[in-house]
Amino acid sequence: MLKIWKSNCVTLIEQSLESMEKGSWLNLVSPTAEEITIVSALSNVPVDVLKTALDEEERSHVEIEDNYILVVTNIPMMRGKDSYDTLPLGIIITPDYFITVCLEQNEILKAFSNDNARTFSTFKKTRFLFQILYKSATLFLRYLQQINRRTDDIEKQLRQSMKNEEFFQLLELQKGLTFFTASLRSNGIVMEKMLRLRTNSQLQHLIKMYEEDEDLLEDVIIENKQAIEMVEMYSNILSSMMDAFASIISNNLNIVMKFLASMTILLSIPTMLASFWGMNVGVPFMGSEFGFWFVITVSITFTSVAAYALWKKQLF
Repeated sequence: MLKIWKSNCVTLIEQSLESMEKGSWLNLVSPTAEEITIVSALSNVPVDVLKTALDEEERSHVEIEDNYILVVTNIPMMRGKDSYDTLPLGIIITPDYFITVCLEQNEILKAFSNDNARTFSTFKKTRFLFQILYKSATLFLRYLQQINRRTDDIEKQLRQSMKNEEFFQLLELQKGLTFFTASLRSNGIVMEKMLRLRTNSQLQHLIKMYEEDEDLLEDVIIENKQAIEMVEMYSNILSSMMDAFASIISNNLNIVMKFLASMTILLSIPTMLASFWGMNVGVPFMGSEFGFWFVITVSITFTSVAAYALWKKQLF
């Protein structure tokens, strides 16, 4: 899908290929081969470059050429209640256009709409780029807070009942934190590189950084570092919690097995005595009317002694 937009500091105007002007924003979401070819012809950006962000495994990086700058950043995605992932977002700045390429619709680009058209300008390409990066960093932080709250809820459930379902949920959250860690670190490298580009006079025709833009980029870097610290902290907490509950479950299992072993010992005593008196050989009290009660009394006595011994050794 190809959408073309241009802001006029008041609203966001959708344009067609015929009416497209300089300073427009070309937004490609899961584009077809034809749409990529059209955008390539209009912007003089190679097709392969436009397809870079369509690879789900693409890492964050910056490519600089004479007529364009490609910034690939990883953005957070929520796949389900406990499932989080990242997705590459390609941002291409040319002298005339601002191009974004992504495999899926996402909350970051949706945030730049008519509702807040006064806060961004498609023709101020450098600032628009930093605003997208800032939105991505804040979305990481929001998802991390959601993961933290969800972890607390699962912990309460685990305290009530030790089920495999809760552990699978924690494992899914842990996997999401791992994806976030890798993406945030690579995004941080990209942002640091963008900050160094401000002194490159050869790129002034593509990226013009004013003081406000530099302040915004520094805010993005700070937000990204904060997100890295949070994801590391939550990841450590989650790992420690999983290890602790795994130890608790193992300990509970040992207690159950110890109890069952003790019960087996106690039940084996009357069984053994009954087996002795059930043999087809001569035994004490054979044929006596008190023989049954004698066996019962001896069984109870030996079982009680064994139970007391197990209790003293804290095995029962």
